[in-house]
Amino acid sequence: MSLPRGFFFLVALLFTFTTAAYAARFDITNRCRNTVWAASVPVGGGRQLNPGDTWSVDVPAGTTAARIWARTGCNFDGSGRGGCQTGDCGGVLQCRAYGAPPNTLAEFALNQFNNLDFFDISLVDGFNVPMEFSPTSNGCSRGISCTADINGQCPSQLKAQGGCNNPCTVFRTNEYCCNSGSCSPTALSKFFKDRCPNAYSYPKDDQTSTFTCPGGTNYKVVFCP
Repeated sequence: MSLPRGFFFLVALLFTFTTAAYAARFDITNRCRNTVWAASVPVGGGRQLNPGDTWSVDVPAGTTAARIWARTGCNFDGSGRGGCQTGDCGGVLQCRAYGAPPNTLAEFALNQFNNLDFFDISLVDGFNVPMEFSPTSNGCSRGISCTADINGQCPSQLKAQGGCNNPCTVFRTNEYCCNSGSCSPTALSKFFKDRCPNAYSYPKDDQTSTFTCPGGTNYKVVFCP
């Protein structure tokens, strides 16, 4: 039996759609001793992760301004409403907005200049749990991590319940937030940089804190690696 020519066109179209619809898979794993509530915006929403759990999120090509983070000390009812001690995103389990500081951030933009993915760990919104953010495919092997005891060593003026604030969150001045578009490292931003040299410590910390992989790479984000 011969199949109509249109059948093969449909199969080819379907194959193209299914292989191109998602640029990257992000495997998010909780290795902390306690439960965390992972958040992923703009794709994914949120999910409770008990110790050892992994949540996989498929992210479309071209996604920008994306974040993955851990929320701690959460309590949600059956409808997914409640709140978290750190990283809360408007009192809902399924995040649609960024989380409240302090929270350690995995940030990324996919298929950008020269079809590169750009990714980083950011402490510009402070720190709540240690994190690893690493590629897992495509021949890209340069991962980043921030595993220091920042909460335990946090300067007194930055201490927060469940985490350590970035100075911009606390003081909201141009010196720390770069509101005018220009600023330099400070003693407080260097506290973060000294402990996590590959992470963003203040908004203009691009040179040593942004990493790239070819578009189509998959990644893992590990809390408490």
